[in-house]
Amino acid sequence: MLIDCDSCAVRDLQCGDCVVPVLLGGSAVAADGPLQMDDGERRALDVLADSGLVPRLRLVPTELPAELRPESSRSVPMRSRGVS
Repeated sequence: MLIDCDSCAVRDLQCGDCVVPVLLGGSAVAADGPLQMDDGERRALDVLADSGLVPRLRLVPTELPAELRPESSRSVPMRSRGVS
């Protein structure tokens, strides 16, 4: 999983209730780019959130990740195609 705060639709609106600032020590955006997490790390965060120890991930991507986009629309954000 790739967490990119720069492309989050609720950035600055939900950051205070998101696990990313907890992971990065208060910063909502990683200084060296998107945060990458594997399935095990994601499951661990879900367990911590279920226990009330950390907030949930509030990421709402404004576009599909590159690997999920059709070849013809690799650089077109979903919002410009009428998808919300």
